[in-house]
Amino acid sequence: GWDKVKKIVVIDGQGGRMGKSIIEQLKKNCPEELDFRIYALGTNSAATQAMIKGGADFGATGENPMIVNCKDADMIIGPIGILIADSLLGEITPAMAVAVGSSSAYKILIPVNRCNHHIVGCQEAPLGEYLQQVCQEAVKQMKNR
Repeated sequence: GWDKVKKIVVIDGQGGRMGKSIIEQLKKNCPEELDFRIYALGTNSAATQAMIKGGADFGATGENPMIVNCKDADMIIGPIGILIADSLLGEITPAMAVAVGSSSAYKILIPVNRCNHHIVGCQEAPLGEYLQQVCQEAVKQMKNR
C-alpha cells in the first residue's frame, strides 16, 4: 500500500525538459495526502539540473544512479526510450535499459516517436497532452496501490 513514502523515479535525457514538466505537474497536481519523493535521474547533468529546477526532491546523473534507484523505485516515469539500449541519441546505455526494464516499479512511459522507433497504436498527441495523462495515471496508481 501507499502507507510508506513512495519513491517516484523520473528519467530524462537531452535537456531534461520533458522530465522537468512531469515533475512540475506532479508537484502541482498531486493530492496532499499522497506522500512521495521524486528522484530525478538524468542521463546528463543538464537534464538532471533541469529536473531539479522543476522541483525534484533528489537528483543524480548517469548510469550507476539509474541502476541503484530503479531497484527500489515504486514508480518510474520517462520517455519510452528509457527501455531501449542506445536510444536518446545514445544516452541510454544497455545497463540503464536493463535497470528500468527489470525493475518491479510501475512504469509510465511517454510514447516519443523518434530515434528510429515508432509506437503503433499511439495517436500522435502534443507533448503537453501526454504529460497531463502521465500525471493522471501517476495519481491514480498512487491512490490504488
